[in-house]
Amino acid sequence: MKNILIIGAGLSSSTLIEYLLRNSVNFDWKITVADMSEETARLKVNNHENARPIKFDILDETQRNHEISNADMVISMLPAIMHPLVAKACVKYRKHMVTASYVSEEIKAMDKDVKEAGLIFLNEIGVDPGIDHMSTMQVLEEIKTQGGVMHSFKSYTGGLVAPKYDNNPWNYKFTWNPRNVVLAGQAAAKFLFEGKYKYVPYHKLFERTVRMNILGYGEFEGYFNRDSLKYRSIYGLNDVRTMVRGTLRRTGFCRSWNIFVQLGMTDDTYIIEDSENMTYRDFTNTYLKYEEDITVEEKLAKYLNFNEESHTMYKLRWLGLFENQKIGLRRATPAQILQHLLEKKLQLDSDATDMIVMQHQFGYNLDNKSKLKTSSLVVEGRDSVHTAMSITVGTPVAIATKLILSNVITTPGVQLPVSKEIYEPVLAELKLYGVNFIEEQVK
Repeated sequence: MKNILIIGAGLSSSTLIEYLLRNSVNFDWKITVADMSEETARLKVNNHENARPIKFDILDETQRNHEISNADMVISMLPAIMHPLVAKACVKYRKHMVTASYVSEEIKAMDKDVKEAGLIFLNEIGVDPGIDHMSTMQVLEEIKTQGGVMHSFKSYTGGLVAPKYDNNPWNYKFTWNPRNVVLAGQAAAKFLFEGKYKYVPYHKLFERTVRMNILGYGEFEGYFNRDSLKYRSIYGLNDVRTMVRGTLRRTGFCRSWNIFVQLGMTDDTYIIEDSENMTYRDFTNTYLKYEEDITVEEKLAKYLNFNEESHTMYKLRWLGLFENQKIGLRRATPAQILQHLLEKKLQLDSDATDMIVMQHQFGYNLDNKSKLKTSSLVVEGRDSVHTAMSITVGTPVAIATKLILSNVITTPGVQLPVSKEIYEPVLAELKLYGVNFIEEQVK
């Protein structure tokens, strides 16, 4: 019998927990689902005979050590900042660990100890990062086998609302942590284009977009992610002339979001005085020049040089940015106020589903000809619990867990899913769950 400890039973854990419980009888697994809310853990396991839901405090060292020491495998679905606490205990008690989060420098530094203990610490095995790594490496291997030489790689991913439920002028709803959406991109983006290093500062990020059509789902726009350059070494693409990673939104989103950036509403570094008594109209007006004889709407349009009757202004009105409704948040930052407003209008409805969209673009030379291949993925959620985000984050985590416990994945160390040992079996099984890439030879 193997004991699996899942720490964190949030939305992204739903499909993960379901997969492991479904396979627990055949593989003789006992699964502990640990969460700050015991009620949440109980709901997720649904009285399954092989499950033990518990209330869990990651900061309680005694409880943390007890639960990890009694597990064979630890899956951390906590915020990334908490992973090192889990990882240290896993090294101490010689337990494998799997996470969907970006690997931190602190965990990378444990690599020697992890290898010496014969452990596997598999990170970045969610969707982005995760499925993006694996699908990229699989196509790169195909191109290399054919004798192709890569010169360009671009990759874009987005979490969006499914088309059937896309019913607001922003063509967007929150499908993951709203705070992360509000604070996205607040460091300069850097990438490589035709052999030249390019940098886009935050205040220009949402003005520099690219457009693309993906698998019959219409047009999308992408903006650049923070640091595309680090992926050259991860993917073995140190010699490419173009290296770009970005985030996808529906067209028009970035132009409108840029209004918040230009005003300063996404800033999380200072407090708005008397915010609890301020209205959203007051909040908007605080960023505009004092002019008594014109409206807030007119001032905003004049300041940012766009038409007061434009669709962008309509979207701002629809959100409630000019309403005389009290904010009600005490000592709030601009970003917190904006998030508070957006959550009222952009939450995913209880009966709605989301969508994950991903596309890689591979530019390479083969037989003295320049070639371009795309590899695209669209996954729609089944319902409000089995969301596309939950499916594409939780399923690869679950599959990798099974493969480690079954001794299919055996290479020890702190690692990413970029080796054949990992990506081939994980991608093969993901197809059974509708996570299937479509490759197209563009030229």
